Parts: sequence; structure tokens; C-alpha cells
Amino acid sequence: MDKQNFTERNRRDIVAIATQHFAEKGYAGARVDEIAAATATSKRMIYYHFGSKDGLYRAVLTEAYRGIRSAELEAELGDLPPLAALERLTALTFDYHFNHPELVRLVMDENIRGGPHVGEISQGHNEIVLPKTQALIDRGIADGSFRAGLDAVDLHMTISALAFYFVSNRHSFHAIFGVDMTSEAAAERRRAQVIDNVLRYCRAES
Repeated sequence: MDKQNFTERNRRDIVAIATQHFAEKGYAGARVDEIAAATATSKRMIYYHFGSKDGLYRAVLTEAYRGIRSAELEAELGDLPPLAALERLTALTFDYHFNHPELVRLVMDENIRGGPHVGEISQGHNEIVLPKTQALIDRGIADGSFRAGLDAVDLHMTISALAFYFVSNRHSFHAIFGVDMTSEAAAERRRAQVIDNVLRYCRAES
């Protein structure tokens, strides 16, 4: 493939393959030559279009975060009453993590290494999270369905942590306790528990 024939589709295909490699092997273990071999391009072409292994990894991380933020935007939470919107947001977050374990693996590896890249790619995607969460909190407090004193960072962290843990710890939990954390039935059961916990945390006392 020459430079003139490199298309956006080629770029997406490379990022998709690279996502698998970085998620499975971590940043340190992933090799650009192996990624190139798995795509219809060359190592030289990858360096030309992405600049470096760092550049390719940033593209992977950017796409991983873009996916979940796009899903949140498409949820149209503003059209729902606050409690229903919170339930949808929590379910969406849980389902996205369950269906995209590569995101969990990438975030785990990024944190193990001290988060050297995530700050560079957050602009344009992750900054939408807290304002949207705060807007939902404000609506819920205003109509009396949410208790006062809720914090957008705390709420986002709580939802994300509950969704993340079900994927990140599935193997160790299964090995220690024999708990199924991979089937659809297990996910449905845990999703309901997570939603209930989040709603109880936010709901105003009657």
C-alpha cells in the first residue's frame, strides 16, 4: 500500500487491529511489526501515518474513549425524567464496559504505567462527561427526585467503578469464588444490582 492509497478506512482498520494488540499485550508488549503483519500495510507506513508507536497508541486510546462517550451522547438523557435518565446512563455504562473488554484492559494498562497518555487525548471527548453528569444531578435535585449534595465526579466514579470491576476482575473472582462474570445471564443480574445501588445512592429520601 502506498501513501496515496492510504484511506480513512485503512486507518480505522489499523487502529482496530492495534487495539487488539495493545489490549492483549499492553503497551510494552505490543509490537508495531506484528500489528503491521496483521494488516494490509507495512511498519514503515504505520510510522508514516501515526508517527511512532506512541502515536499509534494514542490513536487507539482516543478511539476507545470516543466509543463510550459517543454512546453516552446518543443516550439522549435530557429527554427522560432524572431517575429514568440515571438508570439509562448506568445501564449504558455497564453494558458498554461488558461488551468492550478491550477498553477495560487499555485503561488498566494505562493506569499501571501512571497514565502517561490519557491526559493527552482527553480533550474533545472526556470533558463532556462531568457537565452532562452535573446537568442530570441538577435536574434531579430541582424536581426532588435526587438528594442534595451529590457531586458529579463522585457519581461518575461510582458508576464507572461498578461497571469496570465486573470486567476487570472477572478472572480472579471466578478463580477465587467460582463466580460467573462472563455470561449474559450474569451480566443481566449484575446490571440490575448496579442500577439499584446507584439509584439508592442518588434518590431523595421519601
